[in-house]
Amino acid sequence: MRVFLDTNVLASAAATRGLCADVMREVLAAHDPVVSQQVLDEVGRVLRRKFGAPADAVADFLRLLSDDAELAEPGPLPDVKLRDRDDLPILAAAVASRVDVLVTGDRELLSLRRVGRVPVLSPRQFWERLRSRKG
Repeated sequence: MRVFLDTNVLASAAATRGLCADVMREVLAAHDPVVSQQVLDEVGRVLRRKFGAPADAVADFLRLLSDDAELAEPGPLPDVKLRDRDDLPILAAAVASRVDVLVTGDRELLSLRRVGRVPVLSPRQFWERLRSRKG
């Protein structure tokens, strides 16, 4: 499954233990992870500013993502109304790269439920979907 991981999921996975870290490990191990350059840039900023992560640790994490994930290029911007217009290129990259799911913790993106043919799921929803397929 092709899985687009959003900024907040990746930053949480890098900085904390818990569900987002589990989701990221599962995606890296058993699926095809997809990110965009914008997401990589945002993750770097969030890890440095919000979590105070050292520059070398941030660089290592971003290198891991760059090596293991497909880099999606944004396509045409989707016709959706968002307060945070910076999320539009992320949605465009997810749709253009034909992912099977976009995983995010962003409430506004989650409220969309779907963009084009791409379902938008929270880390918990995604995790439960994976578990139901294995059971």
